[in-house]
Amino acid sequence: MTLKKTRLWVLLAACAAAPAFAQNIAVVNGTPIPKARADALIAQLVHQGQQDTPQLQMAVREELVNREILMQEALRRGLPNRSDIKAQIAVAQQTVVLRSLIEDFVKKNTPTDAEVTARYNTLIKDAGGKEYHLHHILVENEQQAKDLIAKIKGGASFEDLAKQFSKDLGSGKNGGDLDWSDPKAYVPEFADAATHLQKGQMTDTPVHTQFGWHIIRVDDTRDITPPPLEQVRPQIVQQIQQEKLQAFEEGLRKNAKIQ
Repeated sequence: MTLKKTRLWVLLAACAAAPAFAQNIAVVNGTPIPKARADALIAQLVHQGQQDTPQLQMAVREELVNREILMQEALRRGLPNRSDIKAQIAVAQQTVVLRSLIEDFVKKNTPTDAEVTARYNTLIKDAGGKEYHLHHILVENEQQAKDLIAKIKGGASFEDLAKQFSKDLGSGKNGGDLDWSDPKAYVPEFADAATHLQKGQMTDTPVHTQFGWHIIRVDDTRDITPPPLEQVRPQIVQQIQQEKLQAFEEGLRKNAKIQ
């Protein structure tokens, strides 16, 4: 056989072996590391926010080579045969499979536009009402609150008294300003008193809550404007998906025979 023919056979043999080699990213002590394993790890890292770059692929290759070297040493020491290790492997394997089950269920049960719109309409209906811009002064006892109410009615500055006497240090330094908020954000006694006041009106008598005695003033009110559907669509989709998944799990458990 001539040198030219020999080179031809070597070239053909290399071409024939190329597809098989392409399935592995490395071979460590005779054990191949399949490309599919690298692809799975890269996909996981990309899902976590990293970019699929040549540098990432090289880093993954080095990581898997190091893992294979360590795994071979673990096998040499017989670690996979230990009962505690077997139990951990079983849990890890179950976790991977269950995650895949959940991802498959979620993918096949994506909320429809009608479901999302219906949920949005329910949410904005429940979220309706008014926001209140409030000021308040919080003090230790009822008599002190009554004295401050009398001073304010006599012409004293609500804001100055709040800065001087309010126990609520956060709002007190701002003259008792609580800014805009939904009354439902406050304890019931406070919210009830605030919502019975008109714009510019102050409580005639102190309001008692678990925090102390309050003097409340309503500066203004406004209708609560819900965010547009597209702004909250991801949260609504996630909420519906979680509810469907919970119902799916509860249905399986209900039909399971548990002893």
